[in-house]
Amino acid sequence: MIQKVIKSDEEWQKILTPEQYRVARGKGTERAFSGEYCEAHDPGIYACVCCGTELFESTTKFESGTGWPSFAEPIEEDRIRLEKDYSYGMFRVEVLCNVCDAHLGHVFNDGPPPNGMRYCLNSVSLVLKRTVDSE
Repeated sequence: MIQKVIKSDEEWQKILTPEQYRVARGKGTERAFSGEYCEAHDPGIYACVCCGTELFESTTKFESGTGWPSFAEPIEEDRIRLEKDYSYGMFRVEVLCNVCDAHLGHVFNDGPPPNGMRYCLNSVSLVLKRTVDSE
């Protein structure tokens, strides 16, 4: 059972930077190729910047050429929630943190095998919990 994290807008604004708040709480998007994790290759786990829920492993991150960090799959399906998004006159599928409802990005069906999914996320909605590479 997921324990939801619920805070007021004022509470979120106190713990997030203005850009984190704009994207994660306001469903914004960072500029392509501007995010901290766009070209990152450090081992670790990407977590929600708002609540710390672990969402994606670095081993599933791949170079999509889109300008945003892309992942093939979440750690567990119940960590994220998908919703239809009709903003900006187009249809997309929004990816949200299932614990705090933070906007993470969108998912597309043009990713690598085996599932063919590309979770295209905003760096500012994530925090990388780095691990020591065992090689």
